[in-house]
Amino acid sequence: MEENNTFEVVIVGGSYAGLAAGMALGRSMRRVLIVDGGKPCNAQTPHSHNFLAHDGHTPAHISAVGREQVLAYPTIHWLSDEVRDASGSNLDFQIEMVSGKKISAKKLLFATGIKDQLPEIEGINDCWGISAIHCPYCHGYEYRDMPTGLLINGEMAFEKARLIHHWTKQLTVFTNGTSTISTTQLEQLAARGITVVETPVNRIVHTDGSLSHVKLSDGTMVALKALYIAAPFVQHCLIPAKLGCELLPSGHIKVDEFQKTTVPGVSAAGDNATKFRSVASAVAAGTVAGAFINHELITELG
Repeated sequence: MEENNTFEVVIVGGSYAGLAAGMALGRSMRRVLIVDGGKPCNAQTPHSHNFLAHDGHTPAHISAVGREQVLAYPTIHWLSDEVRDASGSNLDFQIEMVSGKKISAKKLLFATGIKDQLPEIEGINDCWGISAIHCPYCHGYEYRDMPTGLLINGEMAFEKARLIHHWTKQLTVFTNGTSTISTTQLEQLAARGITVVETPVNRIVHTDGSLSHVKLSDGTMVALKALYIAAPFVQHCLIPAKLGCELLPSGHIKVDEFQKTTVPGVSAAGDNATKFRSVASAVAAGTVAGAFINHELITELG
């Protein structure tokens, strides 16, 4: 990276949303710095789906190709680092890196994603993104018609079970303790052949992340090929909240249709600002963010 540490836009996070925004801004001839710590949340996911022309590619491959294409634009710069802090206001932001480097920017875009808070069950981390999964649109086809579990409780268990039942009729709901699913909903699940198990899950039995069984607290082994998990999350980066960006009740950063947050000059795109987690949606949001940041700069600076 050049020694000039003043940029029109600093993008925090160099995965799909960040790269897409970088491309839109690079094609707008904006001087941009993309800062990335190299810790993507889908690092161990074997294949990405529902992204036209990239279906079945690894997330790492898509990122590598995207990075190469984005950095071909001469006004786009890359920094392998992490942002420690940011302050200032629209057209005058100051960013400090973990390395100590200090950067100035007119606009900020956070494409920093979220951190899943997985339950403390042995083996679950090793399987996350492989056979312990979150989205039937991302993974359901690969596990169609196979023995599948859903680790969730309450109202959401009923809704999720009805959804996933479309991909497989061999479905078991694990409430991981006393069920809070209503009697009426339990009857409807039973009518679809969906079993509800209240016994807590103790361990995920797997081989290199490929699930074979779940072991319950009473020793029972249940054969499964996939386990959907509706895990809570936290924002991967707390700086947007520190800057005053409003969060939705869901925990996502509140953005408008142009990916602008409630703080002037600060945008957000990707998993940190939407419930729909996919590579395709992150790329779309990043492209929108980049285009409208450029539009703002034209409007504000002439």
